Amino acid sequence: MAIFVDENTKVIYQGLTGRQGSYYGGLNAEYGTQVVAGTHPKKAGTDVNGVPIYASVAEAVEATGATASCIFIPAPGVKDAVMEAAEGGIKFIVAITEGVPAHDEAWFFNKLKRDHPDVQLLGPNCPGIISPGKCNIGITAGHIAKPGGPVGIVSRSGTLTYQALYELQQKDIGVTTCVGIGGDPVPGTSFIDCLAAFEADPETKAIMMIGEIGGSAEEEAAEFIKNNVSKPVSSYVAGVTAPPGKKMGHAGAIVSGGKGTADAKMEALRDAGVKVGLNPTEAGELMAEIVAGL
Repeated sequence: MAIFVDENTKVIYQGLTGRQGSYYGGLNAEYGTQVVAGTHPKKAGTDVNGVPIYASVAEAVEATGATASCIFIPAPGVKDAVMEAAEGGIKFIVAITEGVPAHDEAWFFNKLKRDHPDVQLLGPNCPGIISPGKCNIGITAGHIAKPGGPVGIVSRSGTLTYQALYELQQKDIGVTTCVGIGGDPVPGTSFIDCLAAFEADPETKAIMMIGEIGGSAEEEAAEFIKNNVSKPVSSYVAGVTAPPGKKMGHAGAIVSGGKGTADAKMEALRDAGVKVGLNPTEAGELMAEIVAGL
């Protein structure tokens, strides 16, 4: 099975009437994703390429039965868009938008945990999620993802999410679900959320985890793997050559006081029994070895 989404998932696009929303919403629909509605308070009653536009998420949910949403709203509006989705009945929210203020992320992350604990948020600043052959929500190119399992992928880096999919496709290895959690300081979905879901998924037999410098998410994931994950894991941590104190790429990737370095993360993962590659290709080769032994 897929985690979080599958072929039956109905998706509302908040921002479908915008340039990015209409483009990626169209690509996702072409892939086979059930893109059932868009929302815009001033464009209700219109459509985008045949997809109806509703004034609000609640109206769209009532009309379509959608359970997921994808947010392409500009950064200042993401806070309200996330809450509109949760209060409108959506259970899985994918926020693609980058540049969302960290205090907004912290606010709606905690608001969801407190008032809507049954809602799963992915992002912001993430490429989204793809269960190959079933559902693609976000900006991942569907043609680089081979369906059929047995590998689940979780990645902080957007670009390396795509490379992980491509590396496995080149080795004729299928993927159950690939989750790009994003690299912002307050991600809605963590490594541990995905590791737990993959551990529970009977079709996922092995896990590929892509991390990067900054924060402690990879060390926390390593501890979780050691204590809770029975399936084999391969990993790569980006930023081996990054100098301490420099922010590399985005807000979550900063090393300070000797903490958050790639070396420290790799050591923690190795200690948890993870096979760690020194580059994405090597991580893919390690996964190929794992899959050959399944």
